[in-house]
Amino acid sequence: MKEIIAYEMSFKKEVEYSDEVFLIPFQKKYWDEYKQKYNECFCEMRKALEVEPINFYSRYSQMKDKASNTYLCLKNGVIAGSVSCYGNEIDDLFVAKAFQRQGLGRKILLWGINHIKKQGYDEITLHVAEWNQYAVKLYLETGFTIQKEERVR
Repeated sequence: MKEIIAYEMSFKKEVEYSDEVFLIPFQKKYWDEYKQKYNECFCEMRKALEVEPINFYSRYSQMKDKASNTYLCLKNGVIAGSVSCYGNEIDDLFVAKAFQRQGLGRKILLWGINHIKKQGYDEITLHVAEWNQYAVKLYLETGFTIQKEERVR
């Protein structure tokens, strides 16, 4: 079984947000597409870290309690990315494969930060696997700092 290291990261700065991207609240009609893109985006990491199941989502009941905190970025009517905001925490940020390496992840992250700040929170947290160096780099470049390194397994 592979060791999993995760970082707890924190963001306490002010953010300049320019509405470059628009996200909508999750709707059940997007479930099948969301499930497919979420699983596709996290599959490689889950395989590498030997986390089962490889495809996390299989039933809508897994999403039901998360749906009201999940937001979708649509491009030409398809899901390009998504982020979940639970209180002051950002979670499950992903960019669909066809839209990666175009700066969309940063825009969705900034949208999530702005969304949480508008709820009145000063500090924003997230957790990221050390394995996911693209995400770690993005978060550090955006102004997050590592507060704690945790051995998950």
